[in-house]
This record gives sequence, structure tokens and C-alpha cells, in this order.
Amino acid sequence: MSSYATELIETAAAISVPGKGILASDESTGTIGKRFKPIGVANEEENRRVYRQLLYTTEGLGQFISGAIMFEETLFQKADDGTPFPALLKKQGIITGIKVDKGVKPLPGTDGETVTQGIDDLDKRCAQYYEAGARFAKWRGVIKISPSGCPSELAISENVNRLARYAAISQAHGLVPIVEPEVLMDGPHTLEQAAEVTERVLAAQYKALSDHHVMLEGTLLKPNMVRPGTESGAAFDPAAIARATVRVLQHTVPVAVPGITFLSGGMSEEEATLALNAMNVLEAKKPWSLTFSYGRALQQSVLAAWGGKADAVPAAQATLLARAEANSQANLGKYAGGAGGAAASESLHVANYSY
Repeated sequence: MSSYATELIETAAAISVPGKGILASDESTGTIGKRFKPIGVANEEENRRVYRQLLYTTEGLGQFISGAIMFEETLFQKADDGTPFPALLKKQGIITGIKVDKGVKPLPGTDGETVTQGIDDLDKRCAQYYEAGARFAKWRGVIKISPSGCPSELAISENVNRLARYAAISQAHGLVPIVEPEVLMDGPHTLEQAAEVTERVLAAQYKALSDHHVMLEGTLLKPNMVRPGTESGAAFDPAAIARATVRVLQHTVPVAVPGITFLSGGMSEEEATLALNAMNVLEAKKPWSLTFSYGRALQQSVLAAWGGKADAVPAAQATLLARAEANSQANLGKYAGGAGGAAASESLHVANYSY
């Protein structure tokens, strides 16, 4: 067991407190450039710093956000007054996290499937990130469903074992691992097919975590919601998504796991919030906190409101606060809908999404 065991358990519990979730602001340099392009902002380090500062200095954010995931560059940046970003978040009671994987690479011998890189030097990087103020980490594995037979057993095995190895290394260096085996919503698959694949993946994931002696009380899970593929033609049905997702979780996720922090996976801001709310109002056994770890579904409207203009920062921060509060309410099963207006309903789906 890690010498950090007590701290890991406390950190995972703190992130999972009722009414709070995670702001995923860990877009890579390339991905944040894609976010900046539609609003006419140059993808330069200072602009990236200013934008993340906008997020982290939003007054009152700590009421609804318990953790914020950063990209490595951001972890070592500072606010205008010289305060390191992790210290800035700590003032609001927000715990700093760090994306530690190095993206996906093709998995030879498969039909376009991938495996995530970054294990080789992970121990050294985790030690540096802890020293810089990070207390949790995130690693994303990507699983796709296709009519040609994906996911393959090879892709599932390689991804869940990389995630388990990452989790063990993170815990050895004081970082709570967020385990993210994402089943993409790309494709024509049905809700039932998505449920079958997600259950296979999560069952394999927890077997791998057990094999790697990972302490589940000091982990968090970041899964996809179970929903039909984007090319299936099925209408968005938050109640159906909630029932299918909770059923899969009941079959696979041990009660020792304190929190399940869902990714939005390309759903619109409003869809992601409504689906989360539907899970929390569902009458079923749910021994974990069901909350959010949203990137696009918390920031899309914020970016549009900001547009790179200094005088628009207050409006952008008000937008972030509104979206964070909406998802806080969804975690409590109290979201009535409508936060953010029409902009919140715009699709955020990107095929084969990477960040």
C-alpha cells in the first residue's frame, strides 16, 4: 500500500463531496488552439495563461468545483500577481489535478484502434507534479465501437492495463488517479450495444486495477455515459441514458470507489447536465457520488463569452459560474434545465476526439 494511503483517501473523498465536480481544463496546446480559433484568439502561451487565469479566478467557483485538471504547461504558470495557479485554486478550496498521459498512438494489428502513451517516465513526472501542488492525476484510454467488430479484446486489454499501471504509479507518488476508459460515442451503435461494450470495458478495468494492487478508495472513475452512437439516429433521452449507465455501473464498479466523475464525451452543455441530473434522480442503488468532470461542457459558452477580450472577462466568468452551478444542481438531482440558453444546446461532438 502507498505511504500516501491516508492522503489519497482524503483527497478522493474531498473531490467527491456532494454538490461539486471537476473542471477539466487540461486541453493540450494543440487542442486549446482549436478552441481559440473560432473566437479569433492566437494560440500563444500568454493567451493560454490568461484564459486559464480567467477560469481559476472566477469568484465563488469553489462552491461548485472541487477539483481542476490542468495540462502540464498550466501547472507551472502563475497569475498576474505571481501566484502559482495551484495556490490560486487552493484559496477557493479547489484541488489541483494534472493530465499525465501523452495521447494515443495506433495499436498495430487492429482496425484503427489506439493505446495511450506516457508510462515510461511517469514516476518521475508524478513526483514533480506532486511537488508543484498537484494532488490527483488523469489518464485517458480510448475505446471505439464499430460495425467491423471493435473493440477488440487486444485494445481493451492494452488500454485497461495501461490505466491500471498508471493508477499504481500515481498512488505511489501521492496522486489520486482518475481512471478514464472512454468508450467513444462515434458510430451507428445502439444504446444496448453501448451498454454491452461499456460493461465489458469496466469489468476488465476493475480486474486490471485489482491485479495491479490499486487501492480503490484512493481512486476516481471517469467513464462515458452509456448512450447511442452519434450516427444511430436515436433521439437524446436522458432518462434512458441514466438507466443504462447506472445499470452498467452497478454491474462493474465496486462500492469502495468514492466518486464517478463523468466525461461529457461531446454532448452539448445542456445534454451533459440533463443526463447527469437524470442519473441522480433515478431511484436505484448508487453507492458512489455521480458527478461531473467536464471540459467542453463547462467551457464552450465561456470561450464564446470571452472572445479574447479583457473587458469580457467578467461576463465569461459569470457564464462559467452558471454552468458550474447547473452541474452542481445535477449532482444533487435538482437541475430544472435551461441554464445557458440556446448556446448551451449546441453540439460539441468531434469525431475521434483527442486532447
